[in-house]
Amino acid sequence: MANKSFNHRAALIAGVTGGVISGLVKLGWENILPPRTAARDQTNPPQQLLQQIGVPESVTHATYTYSGHELPITSYMMHFGFSTTFAVAYSLWARKHPKAKAGSSALFGLGIFGAFHHTILPALGTIPRAKDQPAEEHISEAIGHVLWMWTADWVSATVYQRLTAKQKSTK
Repeated sequence: MANKSFNHRAALIAGVTGGVISGLVKLGWENILPPRTAARDQTNPPQQLLQQIGVPESVTHATYTYSGHELPITSYMMHFGFSTTFAVAYSLWARKHPKAKAGSSALFGLGIFGAFHHTILPALGTIPRAKDQPAEEHISEAIGHVLWMWTADWVSATVYQRLTAKQKSTK
């Protein structure tokens, strides 16, 4: 049953917050279990996708320097854009359809992983077909997507609850 009486603004803010923080969690996870070989990371999937639509390599490989490290600004923008977009979508969807939260959002994270890493990106030629990817990539990405969505869900639920606590107490 759909919930029509939820605070859309609070759900949006909660989703953005959850998306940014869960994006940091996924980056941390990828430092522990890198999803790709070093050779495939020279042009990572977000960079490759942008290049496929005509964005020049000078932009896709743009960096900024912090504390002596060259960091991939375009990759980070894509990473956090993806994370935030899907966290906001989940935040809005799960509040409208509370049964969608089954599996503590793990199923949603695995669904996003499957859709993008097994279907959409291989079909676009951005990454190899799923059967041609190493098992380490599947393991890292599957677990990473579960941790990413668990974090997005937990953070957005806490933020939403805090933003709407006064609203609930005045009813």
